[in-house]
Amino acid sequence: MYQQMIFVNLCVADLDVSKKFFTELGYAINEQFSDESTASVVISDTIVVMVHTKDKYAQFTKKQIADATKTSEVLIALSSESREKVDELVDKAVAAGGSVSGETQDHGFMYGRAFDDPDGHTFEVVWMDPAAVQG
Repeated sequence: MYQQMIFVNLCVADLDVSKKFFTELGYAINEQFSDESTASVVISDTIVVMVHTKDKYAQFTKKQIADATKTSEVLIALSSESREKVDELVDKAVAAGGSVSGETQDHGFMYGRAFDDPDGHTFEVVWMDPAAVQG
């Protein structure tokens, strides 16, 4: 059965810094789809973050490129298997050069935290109690 994929394309100031950041979070770089201007970061079998230098990213749009440290252009939400895994990923992100973004959200059945990568792109990491999802 076909599974649709999501490719999130982000403009980054320093490709090497971004590659190091994401590999320190535990994600792999797919070298087959990476070069001196782009890195393909594999989040899961169906989610890939493509980080591009500004020159490369500009080839895909005629719009002004947002400075994610000043403007929110997208919020990327990632599911997590547990509350502990939420904390683990956000803590890894901070240790790797990211920063905490916003406040911890704890609603009992749902728990989330967010981080900004070194370029200011916001990633929300969320766990939801499977029992709450089912009913």
